[in-house]
Amino acid sequence: MAANPAWDPEQYLRFSGERLQPAADLVARIRHPGPRRVVDLGCGAGNALPLLAARFPGAEVIGVDASAEMLAKATSAGFATAQADIATWEPEAPVDVIFSNAALHWLPGHEALFPRLLSLLAPDGVLAVQMPAMHDAPVRRLQHVVAEQGPWAQALEKVGSAPPILAMRDYYDLLRPRAASLDLWFTEYVHELHGQDPVVQWALGSSLRPFVDALPEAMKPGFLTAYAEALRPEYPPSAHGTVLLPFRRFFMLTSI
Repeated sequence: MAANPAWDPEQYLRFSGERLQPAADLVARIRHPGPRRVVDLGCGAGNALPLLAARFPGAEVIGVDASAEMLAKATSAGFATAQADIATWEPEAPVDVIFSNAALHWLPGHEALFPRLLSLLAPDGVLAVQMPAMHDAPVRRLQHVVAEQGPWAQALEKVGSAPPILAMRDYYDLLRPRAASLDLWFTEYVHELHGQDPVVQWALGSSLRPFVDALPEAMKPGFLTAYAEALRPEYPPSAHGTVLLPFRRFFMLTSI
């Protein structure tokens, strides 16, 4: 089970453009004739809320997240928010659109989670989800390798990041009998990153947080240095000095 990271909105938003593009791509494909209630489940700092408000101008748009730090950013932008554990969240009334961008992969038990989310939709409702499909990529895999080595190994013995998501066919088998329509697809984005060890900085905004948060302050620099050294051969600078990070994401669009 994933640890519960202490989210840093500034670190997460350091790559806000790259992280927002999948949300924009998903929002553009949502089809609903006139939703009244739209919920961004796991909204984080709220950077997708303006996209949802623009896409559905007549709807009440609400951001839901467990992190008070992240919600403070969303609220400051003028959006309605609610603090709740997204694993157990329930709306006061059925929702027309449940949207979730890069949040549900942190939760285990998708076999029960996704049918439950569908049950929270109003008639003709839509569940729109995007999750990273990166468990075997070096940026994720090497976190565990480095965590098992060095003086921090004992401190990180029981620490993990987001669990692997299910196989695409498993989501199809889970959702197809419950859906009026179902679209599943993958997109691999190639992010052009700049600066010193930029893939480390990317990971610090998301998947690396549980490891870093679990370490004593004195161990954090050594762990981050070891992680950076492990990543460099996997993500070498291009001829222009930038680092390319291929990032694969899984999308699902389900209507009931």
